[in-house]
Amino acid sequence: MDISINGKPADITLESEKTVGDILSGIEGWLEGSEHRIGGLRIDGETIDVGALAESFTLDIDHIKALDIKIISWPELAMEALLNAQEELKFYENASFEDQCRIRSGWEYQVAAGFLSEQIPDMGECIGKTLDGAGFTPEETSHLIDERIRELEDPSGELNAIGSLVTGITGRLEDLPLDIQTGKDGRAAETVQLFSHITEKLFRILHVLTFRGLALDAISIDTVPMHSFIEEFSASLKELVGAYEAKDVVLVGDLAEYELAPRLLKFYTALSNPCY
Repeated sequence: MDISINGKPADITLESEKTVGDILSGIEGWLEGSEHRIGGLRIDGETIDVGALAESFTLDIDHIKALDIKIISWPELAMEALLNAQEELKFYENASFEDQCRIRSGWEYQVAAGFLSEQIPDMGECIGKTLDGAGFTPEETSHLIDERIRELEDPSGELNAIGSLVTGITGRLEDLPLDIQTGKDGRAAETVQLFSHITEKLFRILHVLTFRGLALDAISIDTVPMHSFIEEFSASLKELVGAYEAKDVVLVGDLAEYELAPRLLKFYTALSNPCY
């Protein structure tokens, strides 16, 4: 049997494998930790999509002449799942009550739902709540999906688009302790939420950029390796949230002005550097 991966001959030696499932299990083990997944296959020229993979597991390889395994990256899987979810929301918004119930009950069994729940849990939860009528409207959730799709398609463009937001939030971080002291609780809460949102977006974009050739090991910020910088940044962010909830104005001020505001700017600048 001829085995290929993404159309190219694969150097795979069969030993005790008896079924297609045996071969795919071996491939999945090889892919583990690589953020790539099996996205489909062709058996003797017939395309089997990801939703029907399980049905092919028991096929005896003695009766197969050619097996082409499709492997796709995390961004491709994420894009496919998000687009699928967007289509479901579109159908749901315009469906009858009976069809809405069907879509709602069937969503959790779809491959896209499983991927989002595991890999992009905040979006998975958001979509689930929308379909349950307990969250954003389908249109609002679709707009959130559009943002994630833009990050996957054009991460550099998304970075450019939020430049002014990054600059603005650093200024607001410096005002955060004063806002708390003067009773501007609404503005203070909004500052923390905006900062968290922007930071999470930068982390998501960083993840996408690694698939586009950005080598984290080759990047440092103020001589601090990127991996260590991110760990320290995340720790400071958690400390800020804890201090804010505890109304520790002094600690909030120190963290906001001397830790998080400058780190956010440096992180954004590093990601915006076209050297990658």
